[in-house]
Amino acid sequence: MSVLMVTGTGTGVGKTVVTAAVASLARERGSSVAVVKPAQTGVTDAEPGDLDDVIRLSGVTTTFEFARFPAPLAPAAAARLAGLPPVSLDRAALRIEELARSHRLVIVEGAGGLLVRFDEEGATLADLARTLSAPVLLVARAGLGTLNHTALTLEAMAHRGVEPVGVVIGSWPADPGLAERSNVTDLETLAARPLAGALPEGAGSLGRDAFARMARAALGPALGGGFDPAAFRATLRLLP
Repeated sequence: MSVLMVTGTGTGVGKTVVTAAVASLARERGSSVAVVKPAQTGVTDAEPGDLDDVIRLSGVTTTFEFARFPAPLAPAAAARLAGLPPVSLDRAALRIEELARSHRLVIVEGAGGLLVRFDEEGATLADLARTLSAPVLLVARAGLGTLNHTALTLEAMAHRGVEPVGVVIGSWPADPGLAERSNVTDLETLAARPLAGALPEGAGSLGRDAFARMARAALGPALGGGFDPAAFRATLRLLP
């Protein structure tokens, strides 16, 4: 794949850390990789954004942020509140296609979830993925509520003709409860494929070398890692 989209079942599920992990593995393989954030919201021009975290964790420095809006809202609403033009996903697609011609992998991290609006016409990350014929990696929570959110997002992908790469748990707790342990099998059933990875909670606070080791262990072969979903399932006790 030359373009990979990363979305989540909602905000705060670990998209940026997963994006950094995928970028870290691509960099480790010697691939030329670029990371794109079409719209960054919730930070001012003077504050670090998600791409700063990607650089810190992965060492990938070829990054592009197409627009930034200070309000912590969906891109369309944040642009409207700031009195700024919204992101044009058509222009974003052209820029991403240009990057894909000179990079082995371009990772595009969305804002919020798959159907968050980027402009007043309702353009979404799903539209961008379809325009680029790019597969989408879905980042999900581990705990209660994740099954419904994951099912809805996967259904939306299917309805819009978007290809899912798989589901990654963005933050796997050190001491998972019954809900988290039980949800693993159900997430795989919803995705109709084995889990594509599970990043440990706190992964975003690791140093770069430790983060690279974590990425190798926590992401599956399709993403360049050695995560074994069957071995992961075998560690789970479904009874307290």
